Amino acid sequence: MTYVRKPEWLKMKIQSNLQFGQVSKIVKDHGLHTICVSGRCPNISECWNKGTATFMILGEICTRACRFCNTITGIPNPLDPKEPEKLAESIRLMKLKHAVVTSVDRDDLPDQGAAHWAESILAVKTVNEGITIEVLIPDFKGQTELIDLLIAQKPNIISHNLETVRRLTPSIRTRAKYDTSLQVLTHIASQNTIAKTGIMLGLGETEAEVLELMDDVLATGCKILTIGQYMQPSKNNIVVSEYIRPEKFEEYKQIGLEKGFKYVESGPFVRSSYCAEKHVV
Repeated sequence: MTYVRKPEWLKMKIQSNLQFGQVSKIVKDHGLHTICVSGRCPNISECWNKGTATFMILGEICTRACRFCNTITGIPNPLDPKEPEKLAESIRLMKLKHAVVTSVDRDDLPDQGAAHWAESILAVKTVNEGITIEVLIPDFKGQTELIDLLIAQKPNIISHNLETVRRLTPSIRTRAKYDTSLQVLTHIASQNTIAKTGIMLGLGETEAEVLELMDDVLATGCKILTIGQYMQPSKNNIVVSEYIRPEKFEEYKQIGLEKGFKYVESGPFVRSSYCAEKHVV
């Protein structure tokens, strides 16, 4: 595929202040990981400068090798039994009112990390009274009994990303399946839990496919959608097919709202946790 040069309006300078440094120190001191760093998120300056971060649990090595993702792939280390405690304490030190937690995939574990997930949610809520929490979860291979372990801890939002349209899923997400992700969202919404999902543009999708995806998502009961621009994080990842202009993102937002979504965050720099605190209702 031909390399597409990044337009000037899509370039962002990383800036840091004292708050950025404090967040970085807290994460490092507690031996934690963030998707902000692992995923090379373009919003890291904006979020860390405001004292927020999206934490990544279950270690930093993923058992899957999705072509869009910059997270390390390989054989993961054993789970850190103190990670839930460290996570909760870090969030307390940051004085967060809303926390976002995600994880790598752990297909190597019998429960794929579901029990550790549940312990982490419980620890965060126990140590941080009154906090709201969003969890961005793997598909757990569609095993709803594992997802129920997380639901039982009552996070405010459970998010699971489709990432891309049906046609592109096999070539972008490797092990994950489009219909499995829809089933995960359906199950979350059916349990009176707020469901959320996100996709990337610029991977070769068509407008018709994006609109079909919106309909598929709404049919699951999920009413929150984030849409962002895919940006190749390293030379080892799939290249960008197209850079979508801001006006098109705004158009998709309006279409999504008209179709029935409650919230649509749509823009070049939007990521799963973008404006996450707004979605708690």
